[in-house]
Amino acid sequence: MGFRNQLSASLAHFLPEGTPAPLIPILIIIETISLFIRPLALGVRLTANLTAGHLLIQLISTATIALLFSFPAVSLLTFVTLLLLTMLEIAVAIIQAYVFVLLF
Repeated sequence: MGFRNQLSASLAHFLPEGTPAPLIPILIIIETISLFIRPLALGVRLTANLTAGHLLIQLISTATIALLFSFPAVSLLTFVTLLLLTMLEIAVAIIQAYVFVLLF
């Protein structure tokens, strides 16, 4: 609505104070592109962080099961690592959701 009713006032929010006149069109274009790309970049970042965490949990849980009968003590250690990593993954998910909501 702001762009439709007050175009120049809305575009002025994209410019830092004291911008030289020749740079104004370029900065408005760059800031507009940045505004539309931000949700996409945040989505990619959130997906990459969650996928990396899930992949690491899968690898460690597979190692825990593989070591269960041959090396029970090492399997217990990897299981504890798996529990700590799961807690870390939950914390990362909460932080990522907070950052996503804050920056969007």
